[in-house]
Amino acid sequence: QVHLVESGGGVVQPGGSLRLSCAASERLSDFYVMAWYRQAPGKQRDMVATILSGGVTNYAESVTGRFTISREDAENTVVFLQMNRLKPEDTAVYYCFYKTVSSLGQSIESWGQGTQVTVSS
Repeated sequence: QVHLVESGGGVVQPGGSLRLSCAASERLSDFYVMAWYRQAPGKQRDMVATILSGGVTNYAESVTGRFTISREDAENTVVFLQMNRLKPEDTAVYYCFYKTVSSLGQSIESWGQGTQVTVSS
């Protein structure tokens, strides 16, 4: 199973920037999707941005134009979330997510442990 480890969270003032990283335990291949989700206190976990193995990206409307998802493939795959012009409403725990489908058609999913992002003056 693929293990995911996030890093890069912290406290930042409104208008500031942060870069989150999600390191997979291996270099990913075949078809997959990786994504960033976030969950604020008392709210559901929502998708923030996704990136397919072919490089196609998608964003939630609330972060379009401010956040950028990208990927690097070396010995392992690392997915980044560059967050600019942060707002207090971006405060949440951010989770990395991975999904693929096995040769038997079974869905395989992994979640990271989450990293806290706090936007406050």
